[in-house]
Amino acid sequence: MAKKLKKWQGWALFGGSMIVVFLLGLLASSLMERRAEVASVFNNKRTQFNDSIIAQNEKFKADYPREYETWAMTEDTTFESEFNGSKAVDVLEQRPNMVILWAGYAFAANYNTPRGHKHCIDDLREILRTGNPGIDTTGFKQPATCWTCKGPDVPRMMRELSGSKSVFDPANYYAKQWVDLGDQIVNPIGCSDCHDARTMDLRPARPALYEAWARAGRDVRKASHQEMRSLVCAQCHTEYYFIKPDDANNPGKANYLMFPEDYGMTCEDAEKYFDSINFYDYKHKLSRTPILKAQHPGYEIALQGIHGQRGVSCADCHMPYMQDGGVKFTDHHIMSPLANIDRTCQTCHRQDAEVLCQNVYERQRKCNEVRDRAEEELAAAHIEAKFAWDAGATEAEMDTILKLIRKSQWRWDYAIASHGATFHAPQEVTRLLSHSVDFALQARLLLSKVLVKHGVTQDIMATEKAKIDTKAKAQQYIGLDMAMLNSNKQKFLDQIVPKWIATAKKKGRLIEI
Repeated sequence: MAKKLKKWQGWALFGGSMIVVFLLGLLASSLMERRAEVASVFNNKRTQFNDSIIAQNEKFKADYPREYETWAMTEDTTFESEFNGSKAVDVLEQRPNMVILWAGYAFAANYNTPRGHKHCIDDLREILRTGNPGIDTTGFKQPATCWTCKGPDVPRMMRELSGSKSVFDPANYYAKQWVDLGDQIVNPIGCSDCHDARTMDLRPARPALYEAWARAGRDVRKASHQEMRSLVCAQCHTEYYFIKPDDANNPGKANYLMFPEDYGMTCEDAEKYFDSINFYDYKHKLSRTPILKAQHPGYEIALQGIHGQRGVSCADCHMPYMQDGGVKFTDHHIMSPLANIDRTCQTCHRQDAEVLCQNVYERQRKCNEVRDRAEEELAAAHIEAKFAWDAGATEAEMDTILKLIRKSQWRWDYAIASHGATFHAPQEVTRLLSHSVDFALQARLLLSKVLVKHGVTQDIMATEKAKIDTKAKAQQYIGLDMAMLNSNKQKFLDQIVPKWIATAKKKGRLIEI
């Protein structure tokens, strides 16, 4: 027989039920308010766009003020962590060995850490590698492809140059020269790079990602919303290359942008792809090695880490949610998660902020220990290979050595070119850098035998180290005329860039508010 409740217990149960109902009512009311406010944003837009691509980011400000204001904060360069930050830092000044590793490639002249998205156009204009006829055979001959990730004017121009709004063929865009589009590509990375302006649905705006997925039998358009929160980043933060003008297998597709994902998403998969088409980015000026230059395989590296494996998107960490009144929105101040640990790391990890921060730094320090060793051994291998060639080494004697150097440098570059790699996948980065050291040491062991065979018995690096221990010395060592390059660049910035900006403003392509 059921026990009868006492009178006070019944009233307590009734009161508790009323409190629960009241709280649920408040919650429902709050949800309804938030949904109503969000619906109001979309239903009462001041500007209805009929085009999927709107290049001027300022046109979105009135309808999306929170997102716009946080996006504008990418101009801020004050954040610093132990190893990186949001201001431009001269990496070659910090690591002169990298000048040696990139001898024969424009990165040996100038390589800075990236700033926020709002600086991307200025950074590309100002870097020594562009608009500079003194950089080997490039300079003013650089293709328009170099603009591709720098803003929403790019998909606009791809479509305009294809001659049709319904056909998105980028071939005519890729065929242009970099300087041809200086007054067209003027708005920095923004809204239409990631969103369809008509619906604000997430949508990568560049064709290379769609093309790479299609070759692998996949469709970007069928990706989930959570996947899209990474894919809009992956359209740019990924490994890529340009089809060479003399590529007989791709006639008429010179400088076409390609993602080497056909065999998979790892460093070795990309290497297999490049080897299958006999591709190299440049011949090393000292060692004569056909080098693969990694770009920034951030997406691929992230997939190898624990966060990527568990479905965490780029936006989860780099664009955390914020609250403003009844509206929950995405913070578009894209930057290091360490700047907002309470809204990034601590949404999943309950440790103290300082503990989490030190966890990251510990992994980065360990990766950088191996990186230092890889750069030292690789620089030595390139220099010793030059001495071997100068002493009369033959192609047959150097063949295996150059293959080892190529493997070593590809793994080093793949590991360090990806922004944030030592956080995204520290185990993978350590693995790649360790293999880089191994291949470089194997190359140097074989080189020692070749050098002795051709009468070179001295310890080469004992005397050469002092010649390359600063950026300036290393650049002089590989034959760069930095005074000329800097002079050429200043003329370009003084005489050409102002005309680009004036033309863009006159044509309404650039809005100042």
